Amino acid sequence: MSIRPITMIGHRALEQRTRKVREVTPELRTLVADMFETNDAADGAGLAAPQVGSRWRLFVYSCPDAAGVLRRGVVINPRLERFGGLELDEETLEGCLSVPGEGFPTARFRGARVRGTDLEGADVLVEDDGGVLARALQHEVDHLDGMLYIDRLSPALRREALDAVTSRGWRAEGLLSWDPGATTQEEV
Repeated sequence: MSIRPITMIGHRALEQRTRKVREVTPELRTLVADMFETNDAADGAGLAAPQVGSRWRLFVYSCPDAAGVLRRGVVINPRLERFGGLELDEETLEGCLSVPGEGFPTARFRGARVRGTDLEGADVLVEDDGGVLARALQHEVDHLDGMLYIDRLSPALRREALDAVTSRGWRAEGLLSWDPGATTQEEV
């Protein structure tokens, strides 16, 4: 296992839809193990394959559900269902490992359910109503569809987010990833 660089806003991998996983290969198992290690090193709630430069339709998660129970796993070829109504809590800031150090209020559905498979091909159902996990499920599937959370912000907040990205120098040519094994989000 190894920690992989995390792609940052502006990287092409974050703007593309992912490809369905047809077979779990040894390389895919290594990718998933590396994604868990990378997510842990970055102190993330989840990590989608495009965030480490891969085009496969899968993500890992490690965060609490609405009951405060830590949930951890992988979902391959997820299908997302949202429920419970769209909510915007001005006090809850959503962040992203691909936009490190920033956070903005983002409208998300209260609940989410994801169906897919695990590395052994077994059916997986992950569901949460009102916890960090519900938000993470929606966030990670967005990544698999080529979307960042800042794409869901109001126009004013989106402008603020893009200005922050520019002021941090992340739009500088060549700065397309960061290494969570060597630094923290705040240092990026």
